[in-house]
Amino acid sequence: MDKRELRRKIKEQKRQMTADQIESASAKLGILLTDTPQYRQAKTIYGYLPYNQEVRTIPMLERALQDGKRVAVPKIYGEEMKFIYLDDLSQVEKNSYGIPEPVLDEPVADDPTALVLMPGLAFTKAGDRMGYGGGFYDKFLSCEPDHPTVALCYDFQIVDQIPTEDYDIPVDVVLSAKGEI
Repeated sequence: MDKRELRRKIKEQKRQMTADQIESASAKLGILLTDTPQYRQAKTIYGYLPYNQEVRTIPMLERALQDGKRVAVPKIYGEEMKFIYLDDLSQVEKNSYGIPEPVLDEPVADDPTALVLMPGLAFTKAGDRMGYGGGFYDKFLSCEPDHPTVALCYDFQIVDQIPTEDYDIPVDVVLSAKGEI
């Protein structure tokens, strides 16, 4: 299956999820995440704010703040993605694509070993990742390669094989959960 067909298939499966399934799976993933050594060792979490049917990361980021970690989320500047520190996760607004981003442009996150939570459409158990096609995370991680990475996904997003390119950067850990009501 090529990337285009795989993206279409996964997007359709995500659209079929109910709000309860998304919340249930996200809660399970939050527990799994805090149990990882990557989370426990991190001083900073570079998370993301959920869009459409993505895993609900806000409770995870709130937990990280409660645990004394710094939290940063991405903001897009043309072809570049920067992480912006947030102490208040409500200080966001939707960009032109409808994706939530920080309102302010600073402070720019500067922890070269922060744990990066990776969104995406499909993953393999070995860590291959297929994003949404913008390449923002691959570009970011190619410039800052020392970040540990954890992917958060639903069970159906794990596939046997993903067509990859030389510039695709795999994730260190893939966490998945089934959204059950």
